[in-house]
Amino acid sequence: MNQMISKNPSTLIFRKLTIASLLIMGLISQIGCSKSSTSEKEQMIAYATKNNITYVSDPSGVLYQIITAGNSNKPKLTSTITVTYTGKLMSDKTFDSGTITYPLNNLIPGWQIALPLIGEGGQIKILIPSSLGYGSSGSGDIPGNAPLYFDVSLLKVK
Repeated sequence: MNQMISKNPSTLIFRKLTIASLLIMGLISQIGCSKSSTSEKEQMIAYATKNNITYVSDPSGVLYQIITAGNSNKPKLTSTITVTYTGKLMSDKTFDSGTITYPLNNLIPGWQIALPLIGEGGQIKILIPSSLGYGSSGSGDIPGNAPLYFDVSLLKVK
């Protein structure tokens, strides 16, 4: 046991430097993570500005603009909704569009947050951070860690 614990000053200095290096790398890693989410929000804000979207910021990180409020029939997570939508990347490339009918709780979290803000007949523009979209894995034409833009019209709520 005594052989493993060295009292050699150069060994002690090496250990202290190693520990300090690990702490510094951990801090750099934390800063790097925080920069990526800041960068994502900056991309979303730049997209909104470029496309004249006057957005409201949800605490979740979703940015939205209600174009038409719709009626009082607002979806709940357990509702089945029919929507017409267009989805774009921050590069303005359309990755999907169409009309779908799904239970709201089967859709991405960003939609689950934004769509209950409008009623049947409403329209909303939504900017969604990747963590509330398709995350780091992406999906189809959507790369990992991609913030997304959707223009959604809520046609029916059941």
